[in-house]
Amino acid sequence: MERSWNSWLWLGFLVVLAGLLTYVPIFARFPITRDFPWVNLLLLAIGLSLIGAGLFRAFGRPQLYRGRIFGSFLALLAVVGTGLFCWGLLVMARQLPASAGAPRVGQKAPQFTLVDQDNKPVELADLLKPQEGKPGGALLIFYRGYW
Repeated sequence: MERSWNSWLWLGFLVVLAGLLTYVPIFARFPITRDFPWVNLLLLAIGLSLIGAGLFRAFGRPQLYRGRIFGSFLALLAVVGTGLFCWGLLVMARQLPASAGAPRVGQKAPQFTLVDQDNKPVELADLLKPQEGKPGGALLIFYRGYW
């Protein structure tokens, strides 16, 4: 009896690769998937499950399916890749140093001038002045630069 290829192993490994390689070019662009990479974690879980089922087939019925040695190697690569992905995004990316120079809540902002979308200079003092019966004000949002 000829043994057939264990497609679950290969499909699972491809899904794990998709989960690992799509975070930066696709899912890091959107805040809902950048802040917590739930789509990538779901892909990794599905891929690891398929690899586990493929290994179960390969070791459970070796007379029918191939993949005991190479499937184990693919599983090891998938587990190491998943572990590094989780460690990098869920642990290391959150270890930003404290910013001593960042403004505090309620602290008065220094005067500055920036250009708007039409390349016209806009001063903070101008935004704070009441205009045409409306109270003046400005909302300043500071991003710590790790994009």
